[in-house]
Amino acid sequence: MTLHELTDLSRACTLIDVRDEISHDYDAIPGSVCMPDIVEKARSGELEKLGLTSPLVLYCMRGFESGTMAGELREMGYDAHSLEDGFAGYIRSKLSRTDLSGEIEKDLRTKEVKKKLFRRFARAVREFSLVEPNDRIAVCISGGKDSMLMAKLFQQLQRCREMPFELVFLVMDPGYNALNRMVIEQNARALGIPVTIFETQIFDAVDTMTDKPCFMCARMRRGYLYRKARELGCNKIALGHHFDDVIETILMGMLWGGQTQTMMPKLHSTHVEGMVLIRPMYYIREEDIKAWRDRNGLHFIQCACHFTDTCSSCREDGTPVSKRMETKLLIRRLKETNPYVEGNIFNSMQHVSLDTVLSYRLHGVDHEFPEIFESWVPWENGNDSE
Repeated sequence: MTLHELTDLSRACTLIDVRDEISHDYDAIPGSVCMPDIVEKARSGELEKLGLTSPLVLYCMRGFESGTMAGELREMGYDAHSLEDGFAGYIRSKLSRTDLSGEIEKDLRTKEVKKKLFRRFARAVREFSLVEPNDRIAVCISGGKDSMLMAKLFQQLQRCREMPFELVFLVMDPGYNALNRMVIEQNARALGIPVTIFETQIFDAVDTMTDKPCFMCARMRRGYLYRKARELGCNKIALGHHFDDVIETILMGMLWGGQTQTMMPKLHSTHVEGMVLIRPMYYIREEDIKAWRDRNGLHFIQCACHFTDTCSSCREDGTPVSKRMETKLLIRRLKETNPYVEGNIFNSMQHVSLDTVLSYRLHGVDHEFPEIFESWVPWENGNDSE
C-alpha cells in the first residue's frame, strides 16, 4: 500500500507500527499504534479481541519486516497490508523544502518553550561554564532531534552576544544511506543551520563486528569529530546529550557496569590536547525536545547504522539490542509508580556521601575502605557516625 492510498483510506483503517517501542516513541506516523508483536497476538487470538478497524496497515522502517508480517496475517485471514517504503518513505514525503528557521526561532521565544528549552540550555552553560569568551565550538550534529535543537539553541545564545564566541556546525557522515543523508541536509536547510559535512567509512568498518559494534562505532565517531574539530580551529565540541541520557547512564553504570558514575557536563579530552567536550542540553528533558519537534512538524533520523537500517532496534524475541534501550524502558516502568524517579536518579549524583561508600576513584587513583575508615575519626570531627 502506498502513502497516497493510505491517505485515501483516511480513518477507515488501523495503522500499526511494528517497530520497537523506543523507535515509535522517538518518531512515528501520527495516529499509529505500536504493536511489534502483532503476529504473536494474532496467533494467540488476542488481536481479535482488540476490535481493530480493517484493513490493518503495517509499517516498519523500510517495509521489509512489515511486508513479511502482513503476509503472515493474511494467511491467518486478516485484511493486512504493508506500507510501501515504510516510515522512511513517510519521512521523505514530509521533509520541508522551505526555510522554517524564522518560524522555529519564533516558537523558541514563546514563554513556555523558552522556559523548558532555552532557559535550561542557558542554565547548563552558566552553571558549568560551558561557553567562555573567544571559544570556537564545533556543534556536532548527528541528524537527530537532539543535536538539531542544540544547534538552534546555540544560534539563539550567540545572538544574545553576552560574550564573543564562534560556532561551527559539524556533521560527520559515517556512511549514511542516501535517504538519511538527504534528511540531514534538508532539515539543516529548513532550520537555517549552515552545516559543514565531512565523510568517513565508520559504518563499513564496524559492520562486520560481532563484539560491541555500537561501542566501537561511538568511539570511532568521537575520535573523528575531535580531529576534525581541531583541524577547523575549534577548542570545544558540543554533543546533544540531554537529561534523560544522563539518568540512563547513571542507572546503566549501576545495573550493568557495577559502578556509580554519570555523564559529565564538561570533560577534558584524553586524546586531543586542549580540546574540551561540553553537553549544554544537560538539563533539557527529552519529552520537551519531542514536543518541539512535533509542534513544528519536523522529522529526524534516529539510529542510521547498518544494524538498525532495516526495521527494528530489537532482537527477534523483542528484547532491546542495547542496554541503554533496556534501561530507558525500565525507567519508564518505574515512573508509573514513582513520578519522581527521574529527578531522584539525577539528584543522586549531586548528593554523594563519600563517608558511606566502600571505595571511590578520584583522578584515576583508587581510595579503598581501610583508607576511608582510618581518615575519619568521629570524635575528632565533632560528629558521632553511629
